[in-house]
Amino acid sequence: MTPFKIQVGCQSVVGNYRENNEDNVFSDLATGLFIVADGMGGQLAGEQASKMAVENGPKRLHERLAGVTGDKQIAEAVRQAILDANRDVMDLAARHPEFQSMGTTVVLALVVDRTVFIAGLGDSRAYHIRPNKSIKQLTTDHSLAQALLEAGTIAASEVKDHRFRNILWKYLGSKEVGVGPDIAMVNPAVGDRFVLATDGTYGVLADADIQNIVTNEPDPQKAAESLVDLALQNNSRDNATCITLYLD
Repeated sequence: MTPFKIQVGCQSVVGNYRENNEDNVFSDLATGLFIVADGMGGQLAGEQASKMAVENGPKRLHERLAGVTGDKQIAEAVRQAILDANRDVMDLAARHPEFQSMGTTVVLALVVDRTVFIAGLGDSRAYHIRPNKSIKQLTTDHSLAQALLEAGTIAASEVKDHRFRNILWKYLGSKEVGVGPDIAMVNPAVGDRFVLATDGTYGVLADADIQNIVTNEPDPQKAAESLVDLALQNNSRDNATCITLYLD
């Protein structure tokens, strides 16, 4: 149970340039679990991978959370569940040649009691917004451009337009997943907002755009729609998807 009243908005569109939507979302107020996934590897493979993220991910997490209490234990259950889901994707790809290149980003938020757990693989992102105060990115992109930044090879100003910004080295379905995702644990205040988004949404928005929309729009569904609409207006060339969470 959580002391917060959670309100949620979801929006996912094909966009102006793609023929199909390889993004998928999962939203369940009853369990406090919310997931955004952005598939890759071609139409069939990408759609299947992101579908597995939002179908197998919740099942694996439910299994891992059985009888688990305490923030550290819950965080470890989330990490292990994502590793389980990663094996599911890799196993399917190994059995079916048409899915050999399948993979997907995944970013999730799990609200348990007074803690929000955030985890991600790939470059879909989670943001924490304190209305009229701050916006913070809670996930790290697992792109080659971000890796170059962390290695000191390029400057922060170069990342957004770098030729490797969309090349991922870690994602769901990757052999390089290692120990899995880092887990962020946030103790939110009443009124806080969270946004889960694919790069087709946040990639053409400034942080200030995201903060302004969720701060000034009291309806999370309208906020999600506004974020995606603005991304399309800003010439997003990908599927555009986001989930908005309001804690009141």
